[in-house]
Amino acid sequence: MNIEITPSKLSGTVVIPPSKSISHRALICAALSDGESVLKNVLECEDIDATRAALETLGAEFRTENGVTYVKGIKNPPKKAEIDCRESGSTLRFLIPVAAALGVEAVFTGTGKLPTRPITPYLEEFPKHGVEFVSSEMPYHIKGQLTSGVFPVTGDISSQFITGLLLALPLVEGSSTIQLTSPLQSKPYADITVNCMKTFGVETLEFNGNYSVKGVQKYLPCEYSVEGDCSQAAFFAVANRLGADITLEGINPSSVQGDRAVFDIIDNLLKVGDNYAGFDVDASDIPDIVPILTVLACFADSTSHIRGCKRLRIKESDRLVSISTALNSLGADVKIVNDELEINGVKELSGGICSSFNDHRIAMSLAVASLKCTDKLIITDAECVGKSYPTFFEDFRSLGGEYDVVML
Repeated sequence: MNIEITPSKLSGTVVIPPSKSISHRALICAALSDGESVLKNVLECEDIDATRAALETLGAEFRTENGVTYVKGIKNPPKKAEIDCRESGSTLRFLIPVAAALGVEAVFTGTGKLPTRPITPYLEEFPKHGVEFVSSEMPYHIKGQLTSGVFPVTGDISSQFITGLLLALPLVEGSSTIQLTSPLQSKPYADITVNCMKTFGVETLEFNGNYSVKGVQKYLPCEYSVEGDCSQAAFFAVANRLGADITLEGINPSSVQGDRAVFDIIDNLLKVGDNYAGFDVDASDIPDIVPILTVLACFADSTSHIRGCKRLRIKESDRLVSISTALNSLGADVKIVNDELEINGVKELSGGICSSFNDHRIAMSLAVASLKCTDKLIITDAECVGKSYPTFFEDFRSLGGEYDVVML
């Protein structure tokens, strides 16, 4: 699907969709509970569908009534299972350890760029803890029962490995330590995991940057409501700074979501006449909002730097290349300097045709960039927003956004 956007001003109220990160974790904690949990405001999108289907394969039961998701925990996991993670890195990295802790012989498949996204910490450490990788490339085939112990993990690939271990290790016998061999980037995502697990009755201890997890804990069923997604709110928050007048509803002001930082970044922009100065941001903890921060930087009055972007190269696309290529084709001045972005501000962008690179965050960022385009903007393969925010373009239109679906 190709979207042709006619530049217009956005205004009105938007209810921010539920957090994708929290939805993944809540579904998994509920599936590991002994009983039935009641989950409210769970996001519906392709990645969450992948996790739900995977948990069903492992023996959880789901039903949805009036927007509420009821989850019966896994009682008798299968001896063998094939789990299709589709394009969801979270599903893959969270459920490999969970399946291993349950003793399930499992084959993990996936599509898109998922087969190229690394799972190095598991490949290196799991054979030392009772789990054999029959295949070290996708489809990944694991055998054996995960055992406790010390798990050294580098912190600069993805916090998803920390989350996967945190979710799984309470199920095994004996205490375990997740030992960070380098500083943990995207730590707020690990904080989300710890908070969610605590709600379901499972305790972890963080000490000196490491995590201690007691074994043979029980996840307890509960009622849980998923808060709004700060990653998605970032698109509309930046749109407001570019001239829109949007009221955002559904955001928890005390959220532990790292991407809540977007509000502080915008609030702290130095005023330059009617505009704002360039800014310098370390994005190590907030990689998901780098594309939309790049859009924000495009219209600053001076040069901006977005640092700590190395891990963006192994997302749904190489996001450093994707966002810079797309915006530069419209007249922006975005440079990749090693694993950082340097953006010189411009007053406006032209129209044109941009690839989404089949990356949901690139597509949504470009839609916001259209507010400052002088002509129509076409975004190709825009249906990729379904990965995290299926109703994005519906919400965009409800705010006054003008677009048509076109053939190229």
